[in-house]
Parts: sequence; structure tokens; C-alpha cells
Amino acid sequence: MLLFPLRCLWPTTLVEPAAVAPTDPSNDSAVELPAAAPRPKPSLFSRVWFVVPRTVFALMHVATLGVLFFIPQTWGEAATYAGLFFGLYLLRGFGITAGYHRYFAHRSYQTGRVFQFCLAWFGAMAVQRGPIWWAGHHRTHHKHSDQEGDPHSPILDTIWYSHVGWIISDNLKDADAEIMRDWKKYPELWWLDRFDWVPGVLTAVFCYAVAGWGGFFWGFLLSTVVLYHATFCVNSVCHLVGKRRFETSDRSRNNWLVALYTLGEGWHNNHHHYPSAARQGFKWYEFDLSYCILKTLSWVGVVWNLRQPTPRALQSKLIRK
Repeated sequence: MLLFPLRCLWPTTLVEPAAVAPTDPSNDSAVELPAAAPRPKPSLFSRVWFVVPRTVFALMHVATLGVLFFIPQTWGEAATYAGLFFGLYLLRGFGITAGYHRYFAHRSYQTGRVFQFCLAWFGAMAVQRGPIWWAGHHRTHHKHSDQEGDPHSPILDTIWYSHVGWIISDNLKDADAEIMRDWKKYPELWWLDRFDWVPGVLTAVFCYAVAGWGGFFWGFLLSTVVLYHATFCVNSVCHLVGKRRFETSDRSRNNWLVALYTLGEGWHNNHHHYPSAARQGFKWYEFDLSYCILKTLSWVGVVWNLRQPTPRALQSKLIRK
């Protein structure tokens, strides 16, 4: 079954052994240190651990073809499959965009502890690992955007690597706990970050319980894979294709098409110009569904203090044409 890989898609990087200090040739009494012991060959377990995540990630994509065996035969089935696909795509997409990204990575608004955990849970349902891991890597991306140290820059590496290669690379590390120290006082978030596979498994079980294998393939598997690549397009496409309104230190671009299917994340140049804003569509015509939902939630007191770009920021570093 394809549920077990939810955690092992992202292996932990092995630590290189420490180098042995050389002797001082000016000291006659120095005893020559023995050569460093050769690095032990990887165990069978570590070799399997290296191969399995990549294999499973590929199989998840191939397995989406299973939807061809569950073509709805009635309007009721079609409505159920479509409801699961789009409903879970939007809910989990909101968990990634408004939760993992704008809240946990950038703290662009405030909310209570209960809804804070709900945001983290919705994001973990997308099977893109936990909130601390995701937000920690995103903060690293902003710190080194399109420069050495950026985990997924298409400017420094290939489009393939920036889109999906980085997520299955053995170079991928766990997020630096220090960079996420502002969330240390919430043990429930760190628990969810450790057991990030739980919401994904329960989502898959829910889809199967609602509509059997058709619900699993349409509502969970296909929706998950489509949301993967929607998220990845922000890393790859939005640094290569689109328009630049602001002069930034990276190659970020606004892409209206990506913004449509990522709930507003495609206004990437806007975001890199003013990362702490709760909205990323700065113009009235730049549709940002995540912000529309957040604004609606603010009217009933679920979230508050939505950060906005200042008038001065909107006029600074404009690229004159």
C-alpha cells in the first residue's frame, strides 16, 4: 500500500566524519598521527533507505493512473470524487499557503492556539512534511534566495532540481531548529512535525471510507500529487517565467497562472519584495484566494492583525519600463 512512504520521502542526510588534524612538520617530536580510518561502507539498511523514498515517490505518481480504473459511472459518484478531489485540494492548499507559508514561515498574521494547530494539521494533510520542517526550509530559501545556500533555486541548478529534485535529494537536511526557535514553546507543533505522516494517513483512510478505492485514488492520491506540483511550481516556474514589478536580490517573478492554482502564491515577486505581508496580490486584479479566506476569517475574529505592505513599500524599488 502507498501509505507507508509519507515520512520516508525525505531521508535524513548522513553526517560526514570529522577530519583528523595534521601533524606540525616543524615539531621533530611530533608523533605522526595514523591516517583517518576509511569511511565504512553503507549498511544494507542505509542503502535501502536511500533507494526506497525515490522509488515510492515515483510510484505515487504512477499510481495516480489508477483513477482510470475508477471513472465515475453515475452523477453521484462523479460528485463524490470531484468533491473529495477539489475539497481536499483547497483545504490542504490553504494549509500550505496560509498556514505553513504565511503563518509559520513569515508570521504575517495572528491567531489563537487552536486554529494555529488546525493550520498545521491542514498543511500536514498535504503530505509535504511538518510545519517546522517546511517553514524552516522556506526561511532558508528567503535568506539565500537564488544564491548559494538556497535549497531549490532554478538559477543555480536545473529546473528539474528546483522543482522536485531537491525534495528527494540526499542533501536535504532537517530544518535548523535555531531558525525556528520562535515556535519552541508549542510542543503540539513539534509533535506534529515529528509525526507528520499521521494527518496524511487519516486523510487517505477518510477518502477510502467515503468512496472506497475510487475515493482513495481521486480524493487522496491524485489530489496529493497535483498539490505537490502546484507547490513546486512556485519554486521553479516563479523564478523563471513571469513579470517582475520590484527589483529584488533574486529572480522572483509574478505569474498569474501559477497564482490561480496555488491560491495566490504565484505573485512571487510581490512576496519576495515584502515577505511579511499576509496578502501577495498587491493589485486589485491580482487574485489571492488565500488572502480572501484570511480576510473573511478576520471578520469573525478567527485571525487578526493581517500585515499589509506599506504605501512606501509599494512604491519602492519599482522597475521602471
